[in-house]
Amino acid sequence: MTYWVYILASRRHGTLYVGITNCLDRRVAEHKAKEVPGFACKYGVDRLVWSKPFGEVTDAIRFEKRLKRWRREWKVRLIETDNSYWDDLYTAMMAPWQERPSSWVPDTSFARSGMTPKWEGKL
Repeated sequence: MTYWVYILASRRHGTLYVGITNCLDRRVAEHKAKEVPGFACKYGVDRLVWSKPFGEVTDAIRFEKRLKRWRREWKVRLIETDNSYWDDLYTAMMAPWQERPSSWVPDTSFARSGMTPKWEGKL
């Protein structure tokens, strides 16, 4: 089972909330629906801005407790490392999966790599 440590925000550089769950999509949906009374509901914190999976619950709990003790500036830096615009990652997580067109095509049978970048007709 996967356990998630996550950070929610009210807006960019807004109020932060650190939590842990074994079902990230369900938990964030609960926050968005204001089904969870407490801090996050009171301050409108429902934008998923960062998350990290763990294979063991003890590792996730240990990291969550450590993350809660971090200075705010460290948490902001952690968020902005992968999500500089503080986008709501829940939106992308819940969007239907779509295969993106590849910019690579199969090589001829004589090529070593097996794949070559598509030629766009530009030099």
